Amino acid sequence: MKTFHWSSLGATVGMVGVLFGTAWLMPAPSGTSLAQASFPANGGAERGATADGSGYGFGRSIASDVSLVSLFAGQDGEFDPQFDDALELASMQTASGPADGGLDGAMDRGLDYDLNAVIQGDTGVPRLNLASLPDDLQSIRETAERKAVFFKSVLPLVLQVNEQIVEDRARLWDLRTQKQVGSKLNALDRLWLAGLADRYGADRDNIGALLSHHDVVPPSLALAQAATESAWGTSRFVREGNAIFGEWTFATDHKGIVPNQRDEDKSHRVRAFDSLRDSVESYVDNLNKHRAYKEFRAARAEMRTKGQIVDGMRLANTLYRYSERGADYVSELHAIISGNELDMLDGARLSRDGAFEPLI
Repeated sequence: MKTFHWSSLGATVGMVGVLFGTAWLMPAPSGTSLAQASFPANGGAERGATADGSGYGFGRSIASDVSLVSLFAGQDGEFDPQFDDALELASMQTASGPADGGLDGAMDRGLDYDLNAVIQGDTGVPRLNLASLPDDLQSIRETAERKAVFFKSVLPLVLQVNEQIVEDRARLWDLRTQKQVGSKLNALDRLWLAGLADRYGADRDNIGALLSHHDVVPPSLALAQAATESAWGTSRFVREGNAIFGEWTFATDHKGIVPNQRDEDKSHRVRAFDSLRDSVESYVDNLNKHRAYKEFRAARAEMRTKGQIVDGMRLANTLYRYSERGADYVSELHAIISGNELDMLDGARLSRDGAFEPLI
């Protein structure tokens, strides 16, 4: 269970599209197939559980190839050198849904994409924007298939939120350059900076501090936290309120769900959201601004400065305050990332074809 969450202040956004906005660190093709990743109607073959019991394994290879601009790697000084309750608990094509609330409707809207092809770099992740997880997710009997559906539902949302942050960071670097050469920022840019600074409680003139706050969360880490916080998409909180990251709230203006096992002297609720996308955005915002995760941000900024990949496994070490379980929680995140080889999905990138379709 989470100890912190503050509401975010929306910044005024005037985004500049950049070609590198959707470039990703791509793993080298391994030739090893992800068994039945797109899952035919009969469920296909199930892969056995890993030694730690965490289940779903992706065919493993060494990731060695880097695309033009990696989302998670520093650029050697060029572009971005910094770069129960547990159980309760650039194309512009966006598919919404699921229309009927079930798995069939989600599959019709694009959830049948092939994770193995994504890992191999043969295809991008469709811009799915499911309003909620399929209602019948719990009815999928095969553990491997159920986990894959969960990953494929959440991954596009994480990538879309990260994509926006990448565009914002490009704008921040451009404004920083303008200030360094003595150029006066225009009114729109000053307003945008003021909104972002207010959001993070930072000085608008300290763009370095804003870059430290406003950065991506590796998909491997986001997926691992989503899995454990939502009991793989089956908890009451995610079913009733799209709360896939189990964020606590004390704010009366937030929608929330009272935990069944909450102590009488406690007043927290698990924050509820209108859509899964809202939940992902709040989770990333929480990590990027709350004082409890200062160590997380410092570690990520250090990786950027050293030109290293933003590593989800290493960043998990800093999240012992995300849960009352402390070190045990960190160990569980490590087990989920390694046992399901989620680092292979850090190289995923969004699809580049089609037209925008808004969420309904």
